[in-house]
Amino acid sequence: MPSTATPTAISAAILDLLLPHRRGGASELPCRPADFPEQLRQLDAFTATQEEVVFTLPGFPCKSPSPDKVLGHLPDEGERRALAFLDELCASVRAVHPPGARLVVCSDGHVFGDLIRVPDEHIDAYSDALKAMIEHEGLRRLSVFDLRDVLGELPHETKRALVHARYAPTVEQLRAELRTDEQSRALYCGITRFLTEDTVDFTGTRSALQRECRRRAYGVIQRSRAWGELIAEHHPRSVRLSIHPQPRGAAKFGIRLLAAADAWTTPWHATPLRRADGRFELVRRAEAEARGRLVLRAGRPSHYEAT
Repeated sequence: MPSTATPTAISAAILDLLLPHRRGGASELPCRPADFPEQLRQLDAFTATQEEVVFTLPGFPCKSPSPDKVLGHLPDEGERRALAFLDELCASVRAVHPPGARLVVCSDGHVFGDLIRVPDEHIDAYSDALKAMIEHEGLRRLSVFDLRDVLGELPHETKRALVHARYAPTVEQLRAELRTDEQSRALYCGITRFLTEDTVDFTGTRSALQRECRRRAYGVIQRSRAWGELIAEHHPRSVRLSIHPQPRGAAKFGIRLLAAADAWTTPWHATPLRRADGRFELVRRAEAEARGRLVLRAGRPSHYEAT
């Protein structure tokens, strides 16, 4: 990028780097940087002052509790490749914006661990292993931010209650929003589906499970919104990314971490499979088992390799 380029032109060039990895609506037409004025504005805050761009990405909470989907409760090759991708994406920014970029992984497992039925000790282990993975792989453009950075070693239930009370919208507000906003309804349905699939110890009827998961989905969205507000408070100047599909014009930019058949699939909801062509994709564990053999890394299940 020539030194005479305007901040907005540099911001557009950075956005061009993100667009191939965008997670948007399935039926959307190809996009260009001008379709994302909010992201251009967020980027301009850094390019105008020649500062390092800061991305924030809520996600990497913990592994799904469903053994039908994942290899265990610790990060595996899926997380390793997703983190490496994010680090490389930040590195690529230097070509158009010499100060470069870094990304803060805002690990949100403890925010709604009780609602997704994952033990807090599993969430701690996942987050600690994620940080160790970043350090071991030399991903120096990444860092992890979680509730421990905000509320220290308070009991997890206390942390959740404090965050919810201060930042979460009411259920009534969410219900009103879902009646009029298609994107919010899609998110609610997606979370309800995940909760239904991931609940492994329910003894009632299928309809009772669905009712319970619909109720819990409201709680997950409440906590997710609360976490977003907390992130904005602690990282007020950042370019906000999301692992969920986001429409043009949204405050966040949806980004796809790894190839998957479903736009909602993430490394923590699936098992990584290395295909015969060498590429990785995210699939359910049962599918990975049927298509390949298990590969260990440092003595732990890492991924499957197609046979």
